[in-house]
Amino acid sequence: MFSLSESDLSKHILGCSDGPASFNSEHTVNGGIIVSIDPIYQLSSDLIRTRVRETSEQVYAQLKENRASFKWSHFGTPENLLNIRLSAMEIFLSDFTAGKEQGRYIAEELPSLSFKENEFNLSLCSHFLFLYSEQLSFEFHLFSILELLRVSSEIRIFPIIELNNQRSRHLDGLLEKLFDLGFICKIEQVDYEFQIGGNQVLRISRRS
Repeated sequence: MFSLSESDLSKHILGCSDGPASFNSEHTVNGGIIVSIDPIYQLSSDLIRTRVRETSEQVYAQLKENRASFKWSHFGTPENLLNIRLSAMEIFLSDFTAGKEQGRYIAEELPSLSFKENEFNLSLCSHFLFLYSEQLSFEFHLFSILELLRVSSEIRIFPIIELNNQRSRHLDGLLEKLFDLGFICKIEQVDYEFQIGGNQVLRISRRS
């Protein structure tokens, strides 16, 4: 979903709203340098497991009801997707305690972060910004993006559609504002698509 190259994977990465995903754990095992942030990291492992299992049941029901809104070439069935989600959570939880002690999992949230300027080379934000455009305002998106650009030289946001599979209502205005502020914005197609129409990533960087 982020079109990460080998060069990208060698960078100091910040993962935003990462939740109980396995990327941090697997990337660290492979020698990568990454910090993940999410308010859920303030909870214990047991509470996270309970919350994910509870929400997974709701997500599973919604996926079955709205199956036609998704492409199943990657996951196959809602049942398989649920199993993949729970498997990723277990990988995450097996690493969570050690990762917190090492500073790889930090309970923070946008739009205000505690990191220093340019602390990271690349920030990744998956299924949060733009996806919840109905719930989160234009100003929230703008302040969050500017904060990510404060702490990293490039950010990538996926997808750029809302929960209803329509292009984010905030996207065009944000692109115009970011261009006026001197940033480079590129929308690129990627190989991954689950939500129908959700196969584009927004890359934002500073001008050299």
